[in-house]
Amino acid sequence: MREVRKPLVLAARGGLWVRGDGLEIHLGVEQDFRPARKAHPGILVGRLDELAQRLTEADVELSWDEEFPGFRRFYAFDCVGNRLEFMSPLHESAPEHEIDSSS
Repeated sequence: MREVRKPLVLAARGGLWVRGDGLEIHLGVEQDFRPARKAHPGILVGRLDELAQRLTEADVELSWDEEFPGFRRFYAFDCVGNRLEFMSPLHESAPEHEIDSSS
């Protein structure tokens, strides 16, 4: 991912924007920061095992989870304690994950 230059009016607020492979992430700065341990982004990746290897080589601890049917996934924590989920479908034709809108 590459850093994206923020508009001047927003740059003064701090944070970081990055972009790559059709994805853009905006990270902000909070005064009373608490890491998100439950709420987290789910990031779909194409080469999950390669990513897992690179993170492991960088001494990032991974936690594999087999409880999402049709997907392989693991969790990792960023340098300030936020949980990140990385996942990949088991097969090209993996079913779409349905969201229950009644809750």
